[in-house]
Amino acid sequence: QDPKPDSAPSESSDYIKLKVVGSDANEIHFRVKMTTQMGKLKKSYSDRVGVPVSSLRFLFDGRRINDDETPKQLEMRNDDLIEVYQEQTGGCWCHYSSNQLF
Repeated sequence: QDPKPDSAPSESSDYIKLKVVGSDANEIHFRVKMTTQMGKLKKSYSDRVGVPVSSLRFLFDGRRINDDETPKQLEMRNDDLIEVYQEQTGGCWCHYSSNQLF
C-alpha cells in the first residue's frame, strides 16, 4: 500500500516561509508546504509581477530551481531566500574592425 499523507497538514512544521527577491530588490513572501513543487511557487510569483515564468530564472544557494523540486528536497528552512533573474535571451554580438568605427 502507498503511505498515507500526514493526517494534520495544518501543522506549522509542514509549511515554510520563503522570500523571493527579484533583481529590483522587491521582496515577495510565500508560505508553502514542504512537499509543494516549486513550479507552483514560480508560477504564482510570475503572475504577481506580470512576467511570463518562462522568462525568469529562480536560484537557491546559487543553483537553478527545477519545477518538480520541493522545499524538502532542497533542504530549505524558514525565511530562506530565492533569487529571481530575468532570462537574458536574444540580442546580438557584433564584431567591428577598427576601421569601421570611424
